Parts: sequence; C-alpha cells; structure tokens
Amino acid sequence: METHISCLFPEILAMIFSYLDVRDKGRVAQVCTAWRDASYHKSVWRGVEAKLHLRRANPSLFPSLQARGIRRVQILSLRRSLSYVIQGMPNIESLNLSGCYNLTDNGLGHAFVQEIPSLKVLNLSLCKQITDSSLGRIAQYLKNLEVLELGGCSNITNTGLLLIAWGLHRLKSLNLRSCRHVSDVGIGHLAGMTRSAAEGCLSLEYLTLQDCQKLTDLSLKHISKGLTKLKVLNLSFCGGISDAGMIHLSHMTSLWSLNLRSCDNISDTGIMHLAMGTLRLSGLDVSFCDKIGDQSLAYIAQGLYQLKSLSLCSCHISDDGINRMVRQMHELRTLNIGQCVRITDKGLELIADHLTQLTGIDLYGCTKITKRGLERITQLPCLKVLNLGLWQMTESEKVSQG
Repeated sequence: METHISCLFPEILAMIFSYLDVRDKGRVAQVCTAWRDASYHKSVWRGVEAKLHLRRANPSLFPSLQARGIRRVQILSLRRSLSYVIQGMPNIESLNLSGCYNLTDNGLGHAFVQEIPSLKVLNLSLCKQITDSSLGRIAQYLKNLEVLELGGCSNITNTGLLLIAWGLHRLKSLNLRSCRHVSDVGIGHLAGMTRSAAEGCLSLEYLTLQDCQKLTDLSLKHISKGLTKLKVLNLSFCGGISDAGMIHLSHMTSLWSLNLRSCDNISDTGIMHLAMGTLRLSGLDVSFCDKIGDQSLAYIAQGLYQLKSLSLCSCHISDDGINRMVRQMHELRTLNIGQCVRITDKGLELIADHLTQLTGIDLYGCTKITKRGLERITQLPCLKVLNLGLWQMTESEKVSQG
C-alpha cells in the first residue's frame, strides 16, 4: 500500500516545515487546511524574525504572528505609530528598527509607556533623530534589555550613557559606533565610575566604540576597572587612544577579541604592553596601524601566541617579522596580511611550513609574491579561503590546482 504525504501526522509535517525558509513556510500554509494547521505550529517558526513594512492598518497581522509564536520583528519601513507594534505584540523579544530614519523621540515615547519585560534586543542603528530623551524611556521601561544597538545615532551624548548605566543593569552588548559626542565621561558612567548617579552596565560582554573620536586612554582605564566581564572590544578608528592605553587593557583576563584597526597612535610599544600582560586574546586586528612593524610580531609570538585570528593589513611588516612569529603561533587559523607590500615568497614559505592549521589567509595587494609562493600556500592542509583581491580561491579550486 502506497503512503501519501497527506497521511503524515501534523507533528511530522511541522517538523518538515521547520526546515523551510521563511517564504516557503508561508507558501505551504496556502496548500490545504491540514498543511495550514501544521505550518502554524510554533516549532515551525522558532527563531524566525518577521520583516514588516508598516503602512496601512492590518488587524490580522499581529494575531497571526502571535499564533505562530513569532516574537522577533524587524521594521523595514515605519509609516504607522510604533505603539501599533508594541500593543500588538506584548510579548515581543527582539525589535529591529535599524534605518527607520523617521523614528523620533516622540514616536518612541508614545510606544514605550509601560514596562516591557520580554524585550531583550533593541536595534536603533541609524535612527538619527533619536536623542538622550529616548534612552531615558528605554532605561525606565526596558529593564531586561540585553542588546542595544545605537550605531550611527549621532545625537547621543554622555547624558544618554548615564541613563543607560542607571537603568540597564542586564545589558550584555552595546554598540555606540560613530556616536561622536560620547567621551571618557560617558564611558566612565557605563563602567560604574559615578556610583552616586548610576551603578553602571557591569555585565557588558560586547562593546563597540568604533569611530568615537573623543575617547582617550582614560576610557580604557575606566573599561579595565569597571567592565571586567568584557569579551569583545572594538576600538577601530579611535584616533585618540595610544600605546599607554594598552597598559590598562593588558590585564583584562576575560577579553578575547580586540579591534584596534586604524588606531593611528598604536605602535609596536602598544603591542608590547598587550603581550606583557595577562591577556588570553583569541582575535586581534591592528590593520592600517602605520606604526606597527616587525617588532610587534616578535611581541605577539612571546605573549599573544594563543591567537586564532590576526589581522595586519597594510602594516609595515616583512618576511623577517613573519620569521620571528610563525614558530610560536600553533593556534592561528586566520591570517590577514593584505597590502603588506614587503612580504615576498619567502614569507609565504615560512607560513606554509609552520602555520599548518590555517583555514584562511588574505594576501590582497601583496605585490611581491609570485606563483611560487602561492603554490606553497595552497598546499596548507586546512586552507579553505585564499583571498587575492577581487576573487577568492575556494577549497574546490585549491584541489583542482593541486
């Protein structure tokens, strides 16, 4: 006797539908009543983020989302009141408003009028009209928030960070990219340096301060003293920090990823400070730091040898620096040395001989390497990605060349 798909139990159908992409999940619901019922099982939609254009009223929208157990929403365009969303989804977990340029303090204030204990993730990136006033609302009503994205919110000031430090004690991830008014004072608030006004966000694990031009080494002192649980710190394009600030970071034992990309005042001396501390970094990016040279590679080999990812693009390193580093870096999986124009085939041979666990290497703009050096690199047993510029050599291409 033949068995047809219509004979499957709804639980089995739901299990199958859970593997479909979002669009196909919606399509199977239109096939028949049985499939529609199975597709509305909450297990099918677990972890799905609904992407919505909020234009005209749709009374069935939020009841439909709630019936499927969807609690994560991204608003692609906002032409209705934000309160429409909050009222429609009282158990919302994640709200992504990134790029909603027309969102104002007034609109956000009308939406957040009471506590929303379920909301854990809020993304306001590039909502350029948002100011400290909105952060006051957020700190008051979103006490359980764990992730707050404020990248590109250029009207945020130190006062806003004081409000965050006052109200959001469960915050684990904060993105302040290009918040140009933020200075050492604001970072001090986050790190609990002003206990009389705010306890601070002492549970922070991920902090992005990319392109915050007013920050100095004092911010790093605050971070090292107060944010002891920090795992990932992005300081790229922070021109105000220097080698001296690295002394503060060098004893942050929880820190495993540090981004110093385009920090113009970081030199070999700063890398020495990092290497002499108690760091157990897994990832370090010092790309486009013009004062980083071969001596840094020697320091890295001495004190940061457990790195799994190292980015040195456009640094003044040579084959000699590679020679001083490779024998100690047994854990290294990713090495980015694009635009390091002094690297030759000799450097690639050293990498091929010693960094046998590499899965990816970036050689874009390394003008002194030839086919001979590349042939050695492609023989690395674990290599999956070789970037030479506008194209990448994948594993299948590597095999075909072997």
